[in-house]
Amino acid sequence: MKNMHDVDILLVEDNMEDAELVVRELKKNNLGNNLIHLMDGAQALDFIFGKGKYSERKVHDKPKVILLDLKMPKVDGLEVLQAIRSDERTRLIPVVIMTSSREQKDIVESYNLGVNAYVVKPVGFDNFSKAVAELGMFWILVNQPPV
Repeated sequence: MKNMHDVDILLVEDNMEDAELVVRELKKNNLGNNLIHLMDGAQALDFIFGKGKYSERKVHDKPKVILLDLKMPKVDGLEVLQAIRSDERTRLIPVVIMTSSREQKDIVESYNLGVNAYVVKPVGFDNFSKAVAELGMFWILVNQPPV
């Protein structure tokens, strides 16, 4: 990662095994060079809005996509999503919920808050790896975000 101003993928995931697998798979597909991994929603909000230890980061330096877990300490994924969608400066950043939750209330609430995609983490290494690679390819190479 060159610097915090040049982020393609912001990964917000508190499970280190899942995070390492995501990072490894994205790098294997040449998509993880400009990736930053944060462990909880509070860190994510500081990064996205240029606060705390990220106060030198400009809010207009938006990631191309945020991969966001739901169940996290401090601030959960739905609260992060709501904050992103509530701010004019960050409203259009693509956000993909990547979680183990299949609960209908989580899915409905995520879409009500404006998530771009809701992905349930597949069981098994190969399935998880394939899903991460496909997500990365789509959101970094195929999708055309607003400028």
